[in-house]
Amino acid sequence: MPSSSDERSLVLIKPDAVRRGLVGEVIGRLERKGLSIEAMVLRTMDGQLADAHYAEHLDKPFYPPLRQFMTAGPLVAMVVAGDQVIEVVRALVGATDGRRAAAGTIRGDLSLSNRENLVHASDSADSAKREIALWFPELG
Repeated sequence: MPSSSDERSLVLIKPDAVRRGLVGEVIGRLERKGLSIEAMVLRTMDGQLADAHYAEHLDKPFYPPLRQFMTAGPLVAMVVAGDQVIEVVRALVGATDGRRAAAGTIRGDLSLSNRENLVHASDSADSAKREIALWFPELG
């Protein structure tokens, strides 16, 4: 059970990472950093969940291909907890564009794409709360 100082974040290991066999690598990096996994499920994102998860992007031109990518295969959804977990996970994940992400980050080491960038991580406490409620309503 997390301590009262622990935050929570939603982390999605995207379909490209699952397809490439990188689930263990991503989970290992999170665990080696000292974060804990409170919940985890392998599932496929349907269109309705994609639209809810990416609600702020629905009208943007990049959204239709993103939606197609995210719903095209299984992914791993996790609730990760730890001290300043949102900031820590985003640092571990690296910049959105894997071609520009720093070496040593998940994207910097393992991705050459902006869209197929292996991992999603909540960007704020408010986003984390909203996203966890979408993916793990039982944890609400």
